[in-house]
Amino acid sequence: MENKITVYLADNSEDKNLENYFNKSEKFELIGSSAIAEQVIKDVKEKKPQVLIMEIMLSGMDGFMVLSSLKSKLKESMPKVIFISNLSHSGFVSKAIKEGASYFMVKPIMPDNLAERIENILYEKTVEGKDEKLLDEKISNIFISIGIPAHIKGYQFLREAVKLAVEEPEIIGSITKKLYPTIAERFETSSSKVERGMRHAIEVAWNRGKIENINTLFGLKIYSSNEKPTNGELIALIADKMIMEG
Repeated sequence: MENKITVYLADNSEDKNLENYFNKSEKFELIGSSAIAEQVIKDVKEKKPQVLIMEIMLSGMDGFMVLSSLKSKLKESMPKVIFISNLSHSGFVSKAIKEGASYFMVKPIMPDNLAERIENILYEKTVEGKDEKLLDEKISNIFISIGIPAHIKGYQFLREAVKLAVEEPEIIGSITKKLYPTIAERFETSSSKVERGMRHAIEVAWNRGKIENINTLFGLKIYSSNEKPTNGELIALIADKMIMEG
């Protein structure tokens, strides 16, 4: 197959699953790999891959430092960067987004899922039947970053609300009459419990001190420790970001 997508893998894992996948793929060409930061920088500058898949923890310096170095050197020829890591701390996700990475995936990673993300990023498309899953992952990355824990019910309510607002933006104007009842019906609960669950999730995030992560995500100093967004404000903010990102 001609015009393969060129990929560089900067990973310190002993698991060769991803490397083997790209070497056998008809869509991708693995043009190099290393777990040594300086070598990664040298190779990417010379080989100019379309995509750099990079672990946070590398030998010599971390992936964020590598990314910063490459951005200063390559500029227009900068590859798309996808971080992969066992480290899913919200600070890492937020920093990855702030530094310009296209995506952050938590290990273990299914090669097919990674390949799909690469194509989505390069060609700005969604694979038929998989667009909802991609949206779920994007929303989950944001929730992790701003400190909303996945185990509480409000997390699920908020995620569903953002998805609804992406599909039907005008629903934000009918939160109590339409949004809450729709979610309540899907989860077989009441509108009041949906509202309380969302509010609790936002309070948990604020108590964790994640305000700066929200400001970083949206590029504006929107909130301070003394002011929390309403359910509707946070849903609208995240939905708008999803819509703007396609």
